[in-house]
Amino acid sequence: MDEIAVRFEHVSMAFPGVLANDDVTLDIRRGEVFALVGENGAGKSTLMNVLYGIHAPTDGKVFIGGQEVTDFDPKTAISMGVGMVHQHFMLVPSFTVAQNIVLSREPRKGRIFFDNAAAERGTRQLVEEYGLEVDPAEPVGELSVGLQQRVEILKTLYRGAEILILDEPTAVLTPQETDELFAVIRRVVREKHMTVIIITHKLYEVLAISDRVGVMRKGQLVGVRNTAEVDEQTLASMMVGRPVLYDHLEKTGTPGDVMIEVKDLTVRDNRGLTAVDGLSLSVRAGEVLGIAAVEGNGQSELIEAITGMRKPESGKVTICGQDATGLDPGAIRAIGLAHVPEDRLATGVSRDATVTDNLLTGKQREKRFNRFGFHQRRSTIERYAQQLYEKFDIRGAGTDVTVGSMSGGNMQKVVIAREFSFDCPVLIVAQPTRGVDVGAIEFIHSQIIARRNAGCAILLCSADLDEVFRLSDRIVTVYEGKITGEFAETFSKDEIGLAMTGALRDKEAVS
Repeated sequence: MDEIAVRFEHVSMAFPGVLANDDVTLDIRRGEVFALVGENGAGKSTLMNVLYGIHAPTDGKVFIGGQEVTDFDPKTAISMGVGMVHQHFMLVPSFTVAQNIVLSREPRKGRIFFDNAAAERGTRQLVEEYGLEVDPAEPVGELSVGLQQRVEILKTLYRGAEILILDEPTAVLTPQETDELFAVIRRVVREKHMTVIIITHKLYEVLAISDRVGVMRKGQLVGVRNTAEVDEQTLASMMVGRPVLYDHLEKTGTPGDVMIEVKDLTVRDNRGLTAVDGLSLSVRAGEVLGIAAVEGNGQSELIEAITGMRKPESGKVTICGQDATGLDPGAIRAIGLAHVPEDRLATGVSRDATVTDNLLTGKQREKRFNRFGFHQRRSTIERYAQQLYEKFDIRGAGTDVTVGSMSGGNMQKVVIAREFSFDCPVLIVAQPTRGVDVGAIEFIHSQIIARRNAGCAILLCSADLDEVFRLSDRIVTVYEGKITGEFAETFSKDEIGLAMTGALRDKEAVS
C-alpha cells in the first residue's frame, strides 16, 4: 500500500459569504507528483494554504505523514516537512543566494555573528545534493527568473521540506527553464522520495510532469485521475463542467495596412537604464503579432511607450498612420487604440470603484450615458454594465460591488470586457489571461481572434508561450530590449526559447 504523505479528511474552508472548500477528502502519496487544477475560485489555492498553515479549516481534519495537524500556521507546517514556493518569489534582491536560503535560520559564529562562510558551505552542499546549480555567492537580484526559482526551492529544502508545493511554477520560465525545472522535480521525487504538489493552469504541463491530478470545481473535489489516463480536453471539461474547445480558433482573412509602426525606439526603465534599445516592429490590420520574452527584458517598457504610459527616449511610434510618439494615453486612445495592461491592479482597474464604474471608464462622456454633461442616465449605464458583466462571464456579487473585493481572475475579466468593448482598429493586449481559469481563457482567446478576423491589428505580449503560439500570426522574440528573432508560419518552441535568452542574437532566425 502506498504511504500517504498528506490526507485531507472532509475539509471545508469558509470565508464571509464564500465556501472556498466544500467537504474535500483527498489523499496525496509520498513520492509522487500530484497536480491540482481548477478554475479561479475553485478552491485549489485555499486548500494548499490550509496545508501550509496559512488558514485553519472551518471543518475537517488534515494529516501530514499520518500525524493530525492541530496548529495551523506556516511555522508548524514547515516543522512537519511542508514547503511552499509561491508564484511571486519572496527573496531579498540585494542578498546573496546563500543569505536568502539561510534567512531566519542563519548559522552563527559564537552565537552572535552571522557566519557567511558556513551559509555558503551549506548552500553548496544542497546544490550538489539536489542538482540545483546556482552560485551561492551571487546576488539574487542579478539572477534570471529561472535561477531565482531554484533559490526558492533550495530555501524550502534547507528547512527540511519533504512535501513541496509549487504555485504556478512555470509562469515566467522559458521552455528550456521549464524542462530544467521538471528534470529537478523528477530527480527529487525519484532519488529523495519527496512529494511534489503543483498548482497550475497549464494542462499540457500536468500531463508532462504529474503522476496523478485532482480537479476542483466550486470548492469541491470533482475527481482524481491517473495522469496517463486523461488528456487536456478531459481535464478542461472536468474543470468547467462542460466541453471546452479553446484550441479551435479559426483565423480568416489576410493582413492589411500597417496600423502599428515602431521605429528605432529607445526607452528607459524606472532606474534610468535602457530597457528598449533601438527596437523596430510593425503590426498590420488583421494580424496578431506576439512578443515572446522572459520578464524583465524590456517588453513592459515597450508596451508602455506605445500606449503613452511612458515617454520614449528616442524613436517614433505611429498608430493608424498618425504620429503618437510621447502622447498621453487619452490622446492615443482617441487615435484608435485600446489597451489591456499587464498589471490589472496598478493600471487596469480602480479597486475602490464599482464594477459598473470600471466598465464605463473611457466612455463616461458618451452622449448615451449623459444628460447635459452629467452622469444622469443611470438606467442606461447599469444596463450597459450588466450586458458586459454577463457577456464576459464576470462572477461576483453583481455590478454594484467594488472591483477590489473580487478575485484576480474576475478583475481581469472586467478589464478585458471594458477594453474589448471599444471599437478600436488597434488593440494592445498584455498578459490577457494571467490568473484566469481555463473557461475564461477559451472565451478571451476567441474574442481576440474575432477582433483579428474583423481587421483589428493586435500586439500581444504574454508570459505564456503556448498562448503566444496559439494566437499569433507572427512572433518576435525580445532579449535585453532588442529583437532577437522573427518567426512566422512554423513556430519552433526550442528555437524561440533560445532566441528569448539571446542565444540566437547573432544568427538569422528561421521564419
